[in-house]
Amino acid sequence: MYDLSELNDDAVLGGFATLLQRRSRTAAGVLAYIAEIDARHLYLHEGFESMRAFCVQRMELSDDAAAKRLQLARLARQMPQLFPAIADRRLSLYAVRLLAARLTPSNVECLIAECAHKTGEEIERLLAIRFPQAEPLRLDDGVSVQVIPQNTAGRYAQLVAMKQTNANSNAARHSSLPEAFPPIVNVAGPKVRTRVEPLTATRYTLQVTLSDATHDKLRRLQDLLAHTIPNRDIAELIDRSFDALIERIEKRRFGASARGHGRHPSPTVRTIPVRVKRAVFDRDGGACTLRFEDGRICRSRWKVEFDHVVPVAKGGRSTIENVRMLCRAHNQGAAESEFGLEHVERKKRERRLGDATPPSPRPR
Repeated sequence: MYDLSELNDDAVLGGFATLLQRRSRTAAGVLAYIAEIDARHLYLHEGFESMRAFCVQRMELSDDAAAKRLQLARLARQMPQLFPAIADRRLSLYAVRLLAARLTPSNVECLIAECAHKTGEEIERLLAIRFPQAEPLRLDDGVSVQVIPQNTAGRYAQLVAMKQTNANSNAARHSSLPEAFPPIVNVAGPKVRTRVEPLTATRYTLQVTLSDATHDKLRRLQDLLAHTIPNRDIAELIDRSFDALIERIEKRRFGASARGHGRHPSPTVRTIPVRVKRAVFDRDGGACTLRFEDGRICRSRWKVEFDHVVPVAKGGRSTIENVRMLCRAHNQGAAESEFGLEHVERKKRERRLGDATPPSPRPR
């Protein structure tokens, strides 16, 4: 049942699609039962004090997962249109959670239609367009320092620990801390996950935690650009930094802004001339161009690479017509299809060994 090695590719993909469809129908059915058990208070007959406890102990869900399932079940009971949308995979459970705060009986059908088969990121953007939020107020310089002076932080923590340990036995001795130590605003800032959220159709909010070193770089950039960004605005600083970094990386990797002066390698060798890279990058928009049978195009920009349509090993030339952009996953997949998995894995091992070989010492 679980050994699928004998199945061909079509059987594996087809079976997986069937399993996903069955799982979605099951998920919708489970939510319907949770909603009904909750509405009838049947969890009391089963010996549980709440529906949440029922989900945790009877369904063996984590506390967080139980809370989410119960929220979705109650929401779907109020708006039953959600059940078939989950069952036929128009909406995932994650998508319904994103919509939960915005769903009403009057807009549920409209939002289901607009968000059908969309990713979480696409739904967040759609909600930002339909329900724009006010932007948070920015601090004067966009940065608040919450760092204890390095020379006092350790000793301060020791004194706090001593005070807590001996509070009952010797409270008078440790009734106050020396005034030499400054108060702590935040000893260890909360661990915040980097997140970008859309506010409106054209505005986003960024939440990120910076290390001391990155914070210092940020301050340094604000000082260097004080003449052009006098208000120390971080959003403009990020925009300018991204422009400079993108231009630098695209020039190095794709020749996107090079002018192609000087000699170029022969178009028959593996090295792709800068002028060809620049033309292909502009033509393909810096994204993967692999087209699928149903007409979809990958368009991923993650680890995008140049690829020869006709491989160099089979006589392909480094011309604009024979070079395309593929993401690394599809580039490797094309190589495996052309040369076989064993050949590709051998080349990867050889490349790794080559990278690990120390360079030869220079002649004296």
